[in-house]
Amino acid sequence: MERVCKFLKDAGVYYLATVEDDQPRVRPFGTANIFEGKLYIQTGKVKPCSKQILANPKVEISAFHQGTWIRIAGELVEDDRIEAKKSMLDAYPNLRGMYDENDGNTQVFYFRNAVATFASFTSAPETVEF
Repeated sequence: MERVCKFLKDAGVYYLATVEDDQPRVRPFGTANIFEGKLYIQTGKVKPCSKQILANPKVEISAFHQGTWIRIAGELVEDDRIEAKKSMLDAYPNLRGMYDENDGNTQVFYFRNAVATFASFTSAPETVEF
């Protein structure tokens, strides 16, 4: 899982896919943090992706960095604890201008039943489960 998190951070931007009714929705994200042995991402409760994740927690992430890409499929679970939110915002202090762990908007999710696949045009795919 540490390798997955490092890849997302090195890529800088990854794309999160959710579903709204029968329509896929994809948008750029940039947060990835390990807290208490789980991989977390962050968003705001007022955003449409928050509502999409709560309605259907199955998501996929894709990112590309230096000739390799990753796809992560899994379920997101909301963690409403202040400690989880604080850990994310401490890892990304630049977000503190928009978010605070006590603002009622900051939302963090961790992955459950996740499978990450690393691939490139020059090597066989490799999977990591967490």
